Amino acid sequence: MPWSQTYAPLGGIGPSALVAAIPVVVLLGLLAFWHVRANFAALIALGVAGAIAVFVYHMPAPLAFAAAGYGAAFGLLPIGWLILNAIFIYQLSVETGQFAVLQKQIAGISADRRIQALLLAFCFGAFIEGAAGFGAPVAISGALMIGLGFKPLEAAKLALIGNTAPVAFGSLGIPITTLAPLTGLDVHALSAMVGRQLPFFSLIVPFWLVAAQVGWRGMLGVWPACLVAGGTFGVMQFLISNFHGPWLVDIVSAAVAMIALVVLMRFWKPAAETRSPSVPSTASVSAASTPPSHPRFPSLAFTSVCRKCPPSRRSPRPKKPSSSSTSSPPPAPPSSLPASPPPSASAWVSAAP
Repeated sequence: MPWSQTYAPLGGIGPSALVAAIPVVVLLGLLAFWHVRANFAALIALGVAGAIAVFVYHMPAPLAFAAAGYGAAFGLLPIGWLILNAIFIYQLSVETGQFAVLQKQIAGISADRRIQALLLAFCFGAFIEGAAGFGAPVAISGALMIGLGFKPLEAAKLALIGNTAPVAFGSLGIPITTLAPLTGLDVHALSAMVGRQLPFFSLIVPFWLVAAQVGWRGMLGVWPACLVAGGTFGVMQFLISNFHGPWLVDIVSAAVAMIALVVLMRFWKPAAETRSPSVPSTASVSAASTPPSHPRFPSLAFTSVCRKCPPSRRSPRPKKPSSSSTSSPPPAPPSSLPASPPPSASAWVSAAP
């Protein structure tokens, strides 16, 4: 069924653009102000978009339903499959203790919170963006940062800022590979053009991230690390997008940026480290990464605890009297005479030396 879309059905680009933006405004408003669950908010926004497409842009209803079905299938198969595998790997790493091992390794590179933010929010977040995309970078890198002592709101803020550099290429280049068939442009040409513009922003993002974390004065203390992370990331973005394609841009760029930052930490340290009292030390992270011990040998544990206990200060318990010497008189033989009453308190006092 052929249909030619009219981009200005209301007579002008401005009013038509405002009407076309209503579904996005409805979605964000339901999520931000009315706190509607994401699945219900998306369905409501889909209904609004369908109504605008049919009644304002005069799109045939069968085509509108077909477009909605195609979008759902496209979101379920390539996008949903990537997110499912990313969540599976994340849960597997948490259950096996490897997630805590990763926290220990990152804490061992540098105890400075600014360097940790660069490694996690910028470099590692970009790697997860290239491998899984969508909400996975903020969720996984944010969880790592919270485990290292960052506050949840601060971790989410830094993860979102760091995710601005790699998000143009997304998960395995899905934004570019999706845009190419819709516009009829060559995918390599689109990748090269994006790769020529984005490196300048990738160079700025690390400075912006650290400045948002500790201010401009604190950012100046780690400007070599920001320059190395942003510079290597931007150079690799340009090279991979222009000479290979959009598929591995974020993965390769993030990996090279992490390696460069780790190598820099071998030869350079910030003059004054910025730490937080809530940031765990390497020893505590190592203890947290050790799987919980099970009471397989309770006697050994009990022995070790007993060795640490101080000796008791109580007086020694009197020995058990033998059969020949008894502390109490033997029971009187049964007789008709009444038993003698126990001695009074005065008798005990007079008997005392």
